[in-house]
Amino acid sequence: MSRIIIVPRGSDGNEAKLKADLPNDYSELAERAEATIHELTALYPRTARLYQFLIDDARLGAHWNLSNYTTVSKLSYNDHGPIHARVVTSYAMEITTLLMSANVPMDVINSGVGGPDEVFLVTLAGIMLHDIGNSVHRLNHELVGMQLAHPILDSYLPQLYPDQEQRQLIEDFILSAILCHDVNPAPLFMECAVVAVADGCDMTKGRARMPFDLGKVDIHAVSALAIEEVNIRRGASMPVEIAVLMSNSAGIFQVEQTLVRKLLVTPLRKYVTVAASTVNPDDPCDKRIIHSVELRDGRLSPTNW
Repeated sequence: MSRIIIVPRGSDGNEAKLKADLPNDYSELAERAEATIHELTALYPRTARLYQFLIDDARLGAHWNLSNYTTVSKLSYNDHGPIHARVVTSYAMEITTLLMSANVPMDVINSGVGGPDEVFLVTLAGIMLHDIGNSVHRLNHELVGMQLAHPILDSYLPQLYPDQEQRQLIEDFILSAILCHDVNPAPLFMECAVVAVADGCDMTKGRARMPFDLGKVDIHAVSALAIEEVNIRRGASMPVEIAVLMSNSAGIFQVEQTLVRKLLVTPLRKYVTVAASTVNPDDPCDKRIIHSVELRDGRLSPTNW
């Protein structure tokens, strides 16, 4: 278990610490996510610059860390802090890359607001800022997050987009992504749908370990602990397949409630499928209810029956 300690200084010079224990495997996932983000944004200079701006912003760091304290320590939820932000950003960049390579229509382009760089930028900013409202309260955190994101975006978008009208339109797309990330309301734009689905992809057991270790034992925690890996790849019949590897079929609950629930109410449902399977489906000593499932006609169905 690794520990991250944030030490902000008050006006009196005293230190106030926020502590969050993070499982080592989840921290390692964040490191891989960071590398993926840099690799996939390298072709999009404005997106890459905004990512660095946001990573270096102390206000955003404070929002992330207090969001994590609120959700994990106060509500016994899973991680909603800086690690979660990096992991879901990498998923969003992978999904966007596959969609763009398959020439899937994106709303930032279709509306005339921008090109591929702007598609990536809107998605990246939306996913990085989507949970910061939790720093105030979980209730209505989407609306609060929009308010907290505004001054942060106003600090950096003018450096990237001198045209005021384009800048405002880009910010509107980003705010829409924050508002819709938990699909209440459901996203209308493709970029916002990517944010919602990428958020649902962060299901691995490391993220769930914190509330579980704090004593939360329910189907949400147990099913999350069954998720070993989530991989984004090109699908056989659709542009994107989200492949989930489970150690136990209890993870199906997590896949359905965290990921599929979101996917089905977004415009991405026509372009993304989900496949989940257990680690050793042929192991005779491991008695499982279901070995593998896949998304068919809007519901998860067994593939071995």
